[in-house]
Formats: sequence, structure tokens, C-alpha cells
Amino acid sequence: MATALQKMKEIEDEIARTQKNKATAYHLGLLKAKLAKYKRELLIPKTSGAGAGEGFDVSKTGDARVGLIGFPSVGKSTLLNKLTDSKRKEDGDRSAEDEGD
Repeated sequence: MATALQKMKEIEDEIARTQKNKATAYHLGLLKAKLAKYKRELLIPKTSGAGAGEGFDVSKTGDARVGLIGFPSVGKSTLLNKLTDSKRKEDGDRSAEDEGD
């Protein structure tokens, strides 16, 4: 099985051989994406285990206003509730914003 460096060299060679025009632009894009993937693997080696990757915390302070625009019944409220970890409202507690939907 070829190493990441060997695969990168093969991809770079194919990019050099491939003619650059509209007909080959998609193919070159795929090759460049594969090359970027292998470079990323070299920089950040895969870790074994099923744990979540490193992340970062954002402190939740203050108030924010968000506006969601979209067609009715496409999940705007659901998206907002998922993003903010809100609990589902009861149907009788509909706010004025939801009454227009």
C-alpha cells in the first residue's frame, strides 16, 4: 500500500500531465482536493479511538438577536432551538413571531 507521500507525488504528476482547459477543470479540482486531503493527513495524523476531536468553548454571555427568513414550515424554529439547546415550546405558548407563520 502506498504511503501518503507516494500518493501525493502520483497526484502531482497527474496534475502536471493533465491539460488545463474547461473540459478538465472538474478533474483537476478533484485531484487538488485529494492532494489537500493527503497534506492534511500529514499535518494532523489520524488518532485512534472514538473520542470527539479537540474543540473550543464559547462563553454564552449577553443577549443576541437572530433573524431567520424562509418559507413556512421549513424548520426555522427547529434549527434555532437545536442551535441554542432550547426545549420545545408547548403549542399554547406560541409567541407573536410564530403567529405569522
